[in-house]
Amino acid sequence: MEQIYYYIIIGALLVEYLLSTISSILNMNSISENVPDGFEDYYDEEKYAKSQAYLKDKTQLGLLSSTFSLFLTLVVIYMGLFGVLDEFVRLNSTHPIVSGLIFFGVLFIINDILNMPFSIYGTFVIEEKYGFNKTTINTFISDKLKGYGLIIVLGSAIMVPVLYFFNTYGANGWWIAWALMTAFMIAIQPLFVHVIAPMFNKFTPLEDGELKTAIEDFANKVSFPIGRIDVMDGSRRSAHSNAYFSGFGKSRRIALFDTLLDKHSTDEIVSVVAHEIGHYKKKHVITGTFLGILETGIMLFLFNLVMSDSALFAVFSVETVSTYCGLVFFGMLYSPVSLLTAVFTTAVSRKNEFEADSYALETTKKPEPLISMLKGLAASNLSHLTPHPLMVFLSYSHPPVTDRILAVQSNQ
Repeated sequence: MEQIYYYIIIGALLVEYLLSTISSILNMNSISENVPDGFEDYYDEEKYAKSQAYLKDKTQLGLLSSTFSLFLTLVVIYMGLFGVLDEFVRLNSTHPIVSGLIFFGVLFIINDILNMPFSIYGTFVIEEKYGFNKTTINTFISDKLKGYGLIIVLGSAIMVPVLYFFNTYGANGWWIAWALMTAFMIAIQPLFVHVIAPMFNKFTPLEDGELKTAIEDFANKVSFPIGRIDVMDGSRRSAHSNAYFSGFGKSRRIALFDTLLDKHSTDEIVSVVAHEIGHYKKKHVITGTFLGILETGIMLFLFNLVMSDSALFAVFSVETVSTYCGLVFFGMLYSPVSLLTAVFTTAVSRKNEFEADSYALETTKKPEPLISMLKGLAASNLSHLTPHPLMVFLSYSHPPVTDRILAVQSNQ
Protein backbone atom coordinates (compact mmCIF):
# COMPACT_ATOMS: atom_id res chain seq x y z
CA MET A 1 0.00 0.00 0.00
CA GLU A 2 2.88 2.34 0.72
CA GLN A 3 4.05 2.08 -2.88
CA ILE A 4 0.55 2.83 -4.18
CA TYR A 5 0.37 5.98 -2.06
CA TYR A 6 3.87 6.94 -3.19
CA TYR A 7 3.09 6.57 -6.89
CA ILE A 8 -0.19 8.48 -6.57
CA ILE A 9 1.43 11.40 -4.74
CA ILE A 10 4.55 11.66 -6.92
CA GLY A 11 2.51 11.07 -10.08
CA ALA A 12 0.02 13.78 -9.12
CA LEU A 13 2.81 16.27 -8.40
CA LEU A 14 4.45 15.57 -11.77
CA VAL A 15 1.23 15.57 -13.78
CA GLU A 16 0.05 18.82 -12.21
CA TYR A 17 3.45 20.42 -12.88
CA LEU A 18 3.54 19.21 -16.50
CA LEU A 19 -0.01 20.40 -17.19
CA SER A 20 0.74 23.78 -15.66
CA THR A 21 4.03 24.13 -17.52
CA ILE A 22 2.71 23.00 -20.91
CA SER A 23 -0.39 25.19 -20.69
CA SER A 24 1.70 28.20 -19.58
CA ILE A 25 4.14 27.80 -22.47
CA LEU A 26 1.33 27.30 -24.99
CA ASN A 27 -0.44 30.34 -23.56
CA MET A 28 2.72 32.45 -23.73
CA ASN A 29 3.22 31.42 -27.37
CA SER A 30 -0.41 32.00 -28.37
CA ILE A 31 0.09 35.73 -28.86
CA SER A 32 -1.02 37.15 -32.20
CA GLU A 33 1.04 39.52 -34.31
CA ASN A 34 -1.80 41.95 -34.88
CA VAL A 35 -4.29 43.55 -32.52
CA PRO A 36 -7.54 41.49 -32.62
CA ASP A 37 -10.45 43.03 -34.50
CA GLY A 38 -12.45 45.49 -32.46
CA PHE A 39 -9.61 46.40 -30.09
CA GLU A 40 -7.82 48.87 -32.35
CA ASP A 41 -9.15 51.86 -30.39
CA TYR A 42 -7.89 50.38 -27.11
CA TYR A 43 -4.52 48.92 -28.10
CA ASP A 44 -2.04 50.59 -30.42
CA GLU A 45 0.95 48.56 -31.60
CA GLU A 46 3.12 49.75 -28.71
CA LYS A 47 0.56 48.93 -26.03
CA TYR A 48 -0.20 45.55 -27.59
CA ALA A 49 3.49 44.67 -27.62
CA LYS A 50 3.66 45.80 -24.00
CA SER A 51 0.79 43.47 -23.03
CA GLN A 52 2.61 40.56 -24.67
CA ALA A 53 5.85 41.37 -22.87
CA TYR A 54 3.89 41.58 -19.59
CA LEU A 55 2.43 38.13 -20.24
CA LYS A 56 5.87 36.66 -20.94
CA ASP A 57 7.43 38.14 -17.81
CA LYS A 58 4.62 36.91 -15.57
CA THR A 59 4.62 33.47 -17.18
CA GLN A 60 8.38 33.05 -16.85
CA LEU A 61 8.23 33.99 -13.17
CA GLY A 62 5.38 31.53 -12.66
CA LEU A 63 7.34 28.75 -14.37
CA LEU A 64 10.38 29.44 -12.22
CA SER A 65 8.26 29.49 -9.06
CA SER A 66 6.43 26.24 -9.88
CA THR A 67 9.67 24.47 -10.82
CA PHE A 68 11.25 25.54 -7.55
CA SER A 69 8.17 24.40 -5.61
CA LEU A 70 8.17 20.97 -7.27
CA PHE A 71 11.89 20.48 -6.70
CA LEU A 72 11.58 21.51 -3.07
CA THR A 73 8.61 19.18 -2.45
CA LEU A 74 10.40 16.21 -4.00
CA VAL A 75 13.53 16.90 -1.94
CA VAL A 76 11.49 17.15 1.27
CA ILE A 77 9.77 13.82 0.55
CA TYR A 78 12.97 12.03 -0.58
CA MET A 79 15.02 13.20 2.40
CA GLY A 80 12.28 12.43 4.92
CA LEU A 81 12.18 16.00 6.24
CA PHE A 82 8.56 15.69 7.31
CA GLY A 83 9.72 12.98 9.71
CA VAL A 84 12.45 15.30 11.03
CA LEU A 85 9.90 18.06 11.58
CA ASP A 86 7.49 15.67 13.35
CA GLU A 87 10.24 14.53 15.70
CA PHE A 88 11.08 18.17 16.46
CA VAL A 89 7.42 18.91 17.21
CA ARG A 90 7.08 15.91 19.50
CA LEU A 91 10.17 16.92 21.45
CA ASN A 92 8.57 20.29 22.16
CA SER A 93 4.99 19.21 22.86
CA THR A 94 3.07 16.06 23.76
CA HIS A 95 -0.38 17.63 23.33
CA PRO A 96 -1.84 16.63 19.92
CA ILE A 97 -3.49 20.01 19.27
CA VAL A 98 -0.47 22.09 20.30
CA SER A 99 1.78 19.76 18.30
CA GLY A 100 -0.48 20.23 15.29
CA LEU A 101 -0.40 24.02 15.53
CA ILE A 102 3.40 23.98 15.79
CA PHE A 103 3.64 21.60 12.81
CA PHE A 104 1.40 23.76 10.62
CA GLY A 105 3.08 26.95 11.81
CA VAL A 106 6.60 25.76 10.97
CA LEU A 107 5.48 24.53 7.53
CA PHE A 108 3.77 27.85 6.81
CA ILE A 109 6.72 29.98 7.90
CA ILE A 110 9.26 27.95 5.88
CA ASN A 111 7.01 27.95 2.80
CA ASP A 112 6.36 31.69 3.06
CA ILE A 113 10.04 32.55 3.45
CA LEU A 114 11.03 30.40 0.48
CA ASN A 115 8.33 31.88 -1.76
CA MET A 116 8.73 35.49 -0.65
CA PRO A 117 11.44 36.32 -3.25
CA PHE A 118 9.01 35.42 -6.04
CA SER A 119 6.32 37.61 -4.50
CA ILE A 120 8.72 40.52 -4.06
CA TYR A 121 10.03 40.20 -7.62
CA GLY A 122 6.51 39.99 -9.04
CA THR A 123 5.39 43.11 -7.18
CA PHE A 124 8.43 45.36 -7.19
CA VAL A 125 10.03 44.35 -10.49
CA ILE A 126 7.40 43.07 -12.94
CA GLU A 127 4.41 45.12 -11.77
CA GLU A 128 6.67 48.15 -11.36
CA LYS A 129 8.15 47.69 -14.85
CA TYR A 130 4.69 47.88 -16.45
CA GLY A 131 3.42 50.77 -14.36
CA PHE A 132 1.01 48.82 -12.17
CA ASN A 133 2.75 48.71 -8.81
CA LYS A 134 1.73 51.31 -6.23
CA THR A 135 2.72 49.19 -3.21
CA THR A 136 5.36 50.69 -0.98
CA ILE A 137 7.79 48.66 1.11
CA ASN A 138 5.90 49.71 4.24
CA THR A 139 2.56 48.61 2.76
CA PHE A 140 4.07 45.28 1.68
CA ILE A 141 5.43 44.63 5.18
CA SER A 142 2.18 45.79 6.79
CA ASP A 143 0.14 43.47 4.55
CA LYS A 144 2.45 40.58 5.46
CA LEU A 145 2.07 41.18 9.19
CA LYS A 146 -1.72 41.52 8.92
CA GLY A 147 -1.82 38.35 6.84
CA TYR A 148 0.17 36.49 9.50
CA GLY A 149 -2.21 37.73 12.17
CA LEU A 150 -5.24 36.55 10.21
CA ILE A 151 -3.68 33.16 9.59
CA ILE A 152 -2.91 32.74 13.28
CA VAL A 153 -6.42 33.74 14.37
CA LEU A 154 -8.51 32.11 11.63
CA GLY A 155 -6.17 29.15 11.20
CA SER A 156 -6.34 28.38 14.91
CA ALA A 157 -10.12 28.88 14.94
CA ILE A 158 -10.42 26.20 12.25
CA MET A 159 -7.63 23.78 13.07
CA VAL A 160 -8.06 23.57 16.86
CA PRO A 161 -11.66 22.21 16.65
CA VAL A 162 -10.82 20.00 13.63
CA LEU A 163 -7.87 18.42 15.44
CA TYR A 164 -9.93 18.09 18.61
CA PHE A 165 -12.89 16.37 16.93
CA PHE A 166 -10.75 13.90 14.98
CA ASN A 167 -8.62 13.09 18.03
CA THR A 168 -11.61 12.78 20.37
CA TYR A 169 -14.34 11.21 18.25
CA GLY A 170 -12.31 9.14 15.81
CA ALA A 171 -14.46 7.82 12.96
CA ASN A 172 -17.27 10.28 13.83
CA GLY A 173 -14.93 13.25 13.85
CA TRP A 174 -15.22 13.94 10.11
CA TRP A 175 -18.88 14.94 10.06
CA ILE A 176 -18.57 17.03 13.22
CA ALA A 177 -15.58 18.81 11.64
CA TRP A 178 -17.63 19.20 8.43
CA ALA A 179 -20.42 20.90 10.36
CA LEU A 180 -17.87 23.27 11.86
CA MET A 181 -16.32 24.03 8.44
CA THR A 182 -19.77 24.61 6.97
CA ALA A 183 -20.55 27.19 9.65
CA PHE A 184 -17.20 28.85 9.03
CA MET A 185 -17.69 29.04 5.26
CA ILE A 186 -21.04 30.77 5.79
CA ALA A 187 -19.69 33.10 8.49
CA ILE A 188 -16.63 34.10 6.45
CA GLN A 189 -18.78 36.13 4.02
CA PRO A 190 -19.89 38.84 6.51
CA LEU A 191 -16.54 38.50 8.28
CA PHE A 192 -14.76 39.32 5.02
CA VAL A 193 -16.96 42.35 4.36
CA HIS A 194 -16.85 43.85 7.86
CA VAL A 195 -13.45 42.76 9.23
CA ILE A 196 -10.96 41.23 6.78
CA ALA A 197 -11.30 43.48 3.73
CA PRO A 198 -11.17 46.75 5.77
CA MET A 199 -7.90 45.55 7.33
CA PHE A 200 -6.21 45.89 3.93
CA ASN A 201 -8.20 48.56 2.13
CA LYS A 202 -10.24 51.64 2.87
CA PHE A 203 -13.89 51.43 1.78
CA THR A 204 -15.75 54.72 1.31
CA PRO A 205 -19.46 54.97 0.46
CA LEU A 206 -19.96 56.15 -3.10
CA GLU A 207 -20.52 59.91 -3.09
CA ASP A 208 -23.79 61.52 -4.13
CA GLY A 209 -23.86 62.44 -7.79
CA GLU A 210 -24.65 61.21 -11.27
CA LEU A 211 -23.05 57.80 -10.81
CA LYS A 212 -24.69 57.02 -7.46
CA THR A 213 -28.09 58.13 -8.79
CA ALA A 214 -27.68 55.96 -11.89
CA ILE A 215 -26.72 52.93 -9.80
CA GLU A 216 -29.61 53.43 -7.37
CA ASP A 217 -32.08 53.85 -10.24
CA PHE A 218 -30.84 50.62 -11.80
CA ALA A 219 -30.98 48.76 -8.46
CA ASN A 220 -34.57 49.91 -7.91
CA LYS A 221 -35.47 48.89 -11.45
CA VAL A 222 -34.30 45.30 -10.88
CA SER A 223 -35.49 45.16 -7.25
CA PHE A 224 -32.00 44.68 -5.87
CA PRO A 225 -31.82 45.39 -2.11
CA ILE A 226 -28.66 47.45 -1.96
CA GLY A 227 -26.49 46.73 1.04
CA ARG A 228 -23.40 48.82 0.38
CA ILE A 229 -21.79 50.32 -2.71
CA ASP A 230 -18.28 51.29 -1.74
CA VAL A 231 -15.26 52.72 -3.46
CA MET A 232 -12.11 50.78 -2.56
CA ASP A 233 -8.69 52.42 -2.57
CA GLY A 234 -7.23 49.86 -4.96
CA SER A 235 -4.81 52.49 -6.28
CA ARG A 236 -2.95 52.25 -2.96
CA ARG A 237 -1.39 49.00 -4.19
CA SER A 238 -1.97 48.70 -7.90
CA ALA A 239 -3.12 50.50 -11.04
CA HIS A 240 -5.20 47.46 -12.04
CA SER A 241 -8.97 48.04 -12.23
CA ASN A 242 -11.73 45.75 -11.02
CA ALA A 243 -14.97 45.38 -9.06
CA TYR A 244 -16.49 42.57 -7.02
CA PHE A 245 -19.60 41.45 -5.16
CA SER A 246 -19.47 39.70 -1.78
CA GLY A 247 -21.59 38.87 1.24
CA PHE A 248 -25.10 37.73 2.15
CA GLY A 249 -28.12 39.64 3.43
CA LYS A 250 -27.23 42.98 5.04
CA SER A 251 -23.56 42.23 4.46
CA ARG A 252 -23.88 42.52 0.69
CA ARG A 253 -21.24 44.76 -0.79
CA ILE A 254 -20.42 45.90 -4.29
CA ALA A 255 -16.87 47.23 -4.22
CA LEU A 256 -15.67 49.48 -7.04
CA PHE A 257 -11.94 50.09 -7.33
CA ASP A 258 -11.14 53.81 -7.38
CA THR A 259 -9.07 53.14 -10.50
CA LEU A 260 -12.30 52.00 -12.17
CA LEU A 261 -14.04 55.32 -11.48
CA ASP A 262 -11.14 57.29 -12.91
CA LYS A 263 -11.18 55.58 -16.30
CA HIS A 264 -14.79 54.78 -17.22
CA SER A 265 -18.10 56.50 -17.94
CA THR A 266 -21.26 56.30 -15.84
CA ASP A 267 -22.96 53.89 -18.26
CA GLU A 268 -19.90 51.63 -18.28
CA ILE A 269 -19.74 51.49 -14.49
CA VAL A 270 -23.49 50.83 -14.27
CA SER A 271 -22.89 47.87 -16.61
CA VAL A 272 -20.27 46.57 -14.15
CA VAL A 273 -22.71 46.98 -11.26
CA ALA A 274 -25.39 45.22 -13.33
CA HIS A 275 -22.95 42.36 -13.90
CA GLU A 276 -22.25 42.08 -10.16
CA ILE A 277 -25.95 42.24 -9.34
CA GLY A 278 -26.37 39.48 -11.91
CA HIS A 279 -24.18 37.23 -9.75
CA TYR A 280 -26.55 37.91 -6.84
CA LYS A 281 -29.72 37.39 -8.87
CA LYS A 282 -28.41 34.15 -10.34
CA LYS A 283 -27.41 32.98 -6.83
CA HIS A 284 -23.80 32.39 -7.84
CA VAL A 285 -22.42 33.20 -4.39
CA ILE A 286 -24.80 30.73 -2.76
CA THR A 287 -24.13 27.94 -5.27
CA GLY A 288 -20.37 28.55 -5.00
CA THR A 289 -20.55 28.28 -1.24
CA PHE A 290 -22.65 25.11 -1.51
CA LEU A 291 -20.12 23.50 -3.87
CA GLY A 292 -17.33 24.43 -1.47
CA ILE A 293 -19.21 22.88 1.43
CA LEU A 294 -19.88 19.72 -0.58
CA GLU A 295 -16.24 19.30 -1.59
CA THR A 296 -15.10 19.90 1.98
CA GLY A 297 -17.41 17.13 3.19
CA ILE A 298 -16.07 14.72 0.56
CA MET A 299 -12.49 15.56 1.49
CA LEU A 300 -13.07 15.06 5.21
CA PHE A 301 -14.88 11.76 4.61
CA LEU A 302 -12.03 10.44 2.45
CA PHE A 303 -9.48 11.69 4.95
CA ASN A 304 -11.31 9.78 7.65
CA LEU A 305 -10.73 6.56 5.66
CA VAL A 306 -6.94 6.91 5.48
CA MET A 307 -6.06 9.08 8.50
CA SER A 308 -4.80 6.10 10.50
CA ASP A 309 -3.06 4.22 7.68
CA SER A 310 0.60 4.00 8.65
CA ALA A 311 1.49 3.23 5.01
CA LEU A 312 0.62 6.82 4.05
CA PHE A 313 2.85 8.19 6.82
CA ALA A 314 5.69 5.88 5.77
CA VAL A 315 5.82 7.61 2.37
CA PHE A 316 6.91 10.75 4.22
CA SER A 317 9.21 8.96 6.69
CA VAL A 318 6.91 9.70 9.63
CA GLU A 319 6.78 6.88 12.17
CA THR A 320 3.92 8.01 14.41
CA VAL A 321 0.39 8.40 13.08
CA SER A 322 -1.18 11.78 13.89
CA THR A 323 -4.11 13.81 12.68
CA TYR A 324 -2.05 16.91 11.91
CA CYS A 325 0.47 15.04 9.74
CA GLY A 326 -2.35 13.10 8.14
CA LEU A 327 -4.08 16.30 7.02
CA VAL A 328 -0.95 17.49 5.19
CA PHE A 329 -0.21 14.12 3.61
CA PHE A 330 -3.83 13.55 2.60
CA GLY A 331 -3.77 16.95 0.88
CA MET A 332 -1.06 15.62 -1.43
CA LEU A 333 -2.83 12.28 -1.90
CA TYR A 334 -6.01 14.15 -2.80
CA SER A 335 -4.21 16.19 -5.51
CA PRO A 336 -5.59 14.21 -8.50
CA VAL A 337 -9.16 14.75 -7.30
CA SER A 338 -8.38 18.37 -6.45
CA LEU A 339 -7.12 18.94 -9.98
CA LEU A 340 -10.37 17.61 -11.43
CA THR A 341 -12.56 19.62 -9.07
CA ALA A 342 -10.54 22.76 -9.87
CA VAL A 343 -11.24 22.27 -13.58
CA PHE A 344 -14.93 21.80 -12.78
CA THR A 345 -15.19 24.86 -10.51
CA THR A 346 -13.40 27.13 -13.00
CA ALA A 347 -15.78 25.91 -15.73
CA VAL A 348 -18.73 26.75 -13.46
CA SER A 349 -17.16 30.15 -12.77
CA ARG A 350 -16.82 30.89 -16.49
CA LYS A 351 -20.46 29.91 -17.01
CA ASN A 352 -21.43 32.25 -14.18
CA GLU A 353 -19.57 35.13 -15.81
CA PHE A 354 -21.44 34.60 -19.08
CA GLU A 355 -24.73 34.53 -17.15
CA ALA A 356 -23.86 37.74 -15.28
CA ASP A 357 -22.97 39.46 -18.57
CA SER A 358 -26.26 38.26 -20.06
CA TYR A 359 -28.16 39.61 -17.06
CA ALA A 360 -26.42 42.99 -17.39
CA LEU A 361 -27.36 43.13 -21.08
CA GLU A 362 -30.98 42.12 -20.46
CA THR A 363 -31.52 44.67 -17.70
CA THR A 364 -29.58 47.70 -18.98
CA LYS A 365 -30.56 47.20 -22.64
CA LYS A 366 -27.23 48.84 -23.48
CA PRO A 367 -24.70 46.50 -25.09
CA GLU A 368 -22.27 49.27 -26.09
CA PRO A 369 -21.23 50.33 -22.56
CA LEU A 370 -20.86 46.69 -21.50
CA ILE A 371 -18.63 45.93 -24.49
CA SER A 372 -16.58 49.10 -24.12
CA MET A 373 -16.15 48.37 -20.41
CA LEU A 374 -14.86 44.86 -21.16
CA LYS A 375 -12.45 46.23 -23.74
CA GLY A 376 -11.35 49.07 -21.48
CA LEU A 377 -10.69 46.76 -18.53
CA ALA A 378 -8.68 44.41 -20.75
CA ALA A 379 -6.59 47.29 -22.08
CA SER A 380 -5.98 48.95 -18.71
CA ASN A 381 -4.94 45.61 -17.19
CA LEU A 382 -2.84 44.60 -20.24
CA SER A 383 -4.87 41.39 -20.46
CA HIS A 384 -3.92 38.57 -22.82
CA LEU A 385 -6.48 38.77 -25.64
CA THR A 386 -5.74 35.41 -27.29
CA PRO A 387 -5.17 32.87 -24.48
CA HIS A 388 -4.59 29.23 -25.38
CA PRO A 389 -7.69 26.99 -24.95
CA LEU A 390 -5.80 24.59 -22.64
CA MET A 391 -4.93 27.41 -20.24
CA VAL A 392 -8.52 28.61 -20.31
CA PHE A 393 -9.80 25.08 -19.66
CA LEU A 394 -7.44 24.44 -16.75
CA SER A 395 -7.39 27.70 -14.85
CA TYR A 396 -9.42 30.62 -16.25
CA SER A 397 -12.14 31.61 -13.80
CA HIS A 398 -13.32 34.24 -16.32
CA PRO A 399 -13.85 33.58 -20.04
CA PRO A 400 -11.44 35.33 -22.43
CA VAL A 401 -12.63 38.86 -23.03
CA THR A 402 -13.10 38.20 -26.76
CA ASP A 403 -15.48 35.32 -25.95
CA ARG A 404 -17.46 37.51 -23.55
CA ILE A 405 -17.82 40.23 -26.15
CA LEU A 406 -18.95 37.75 -28.81
CA ALA A 407 -21.55 36.39 -26.38
CA VAL A 408 -22.88 39.90 -25.69
CA GLN A 409 -23.04 40.71 -29.41
CA SER A 410 -24.84 37.46 -30.21
CA ASN A 411 -27.46 38.15 -27.51
CA GLN A 412 -28.36 41.64 -28.70
